[in-house]
Amino acid sequence: MDGLQDRNMRGGVVRLDRFVVPGAARDEFLMRVGQTHDILRTQHGFIRDLLLERPGDAGASVIVTLVEWDSGETVERVVPVVRAAHARMGFDPRETMARLGISAEMGTYAPIAGTTAAAE
Repeated sequence: MDGLQDRNMRGGVVRLDRFVVPGAARDEFLMRVGQTHDILRTQHGFIRDLLLERPGDAGASVIVTLVEWDSGETVERVVPVVRAAHARMGFDPRETMARLGISAEMGTYAPIAGTTAAAE
């Protein structure tokens, strides 16, 4: 396992997703993000989440979502839970993003050792 993958499995990890959301799609998108984050917040190993927004071009919004987990193992366990919940809701994230014209950049990140400090 390479260094990044090894850290992701043993220590905290952050899922950071960036979306460019057309103005007309914003309400539906935020409703779906809210539903998903409601599920995430109930999972063991969830640490925190954050939703951020700034204006984009041509009336779009740039929305960033962040979810912090205690370990990579937790992320692996939670993914099928979220997929099952989406299926029960009849929600297909890829179809919805395509239909609404949303572009995304998504990834899972690990903190760089020695570069973060907690607020006092």
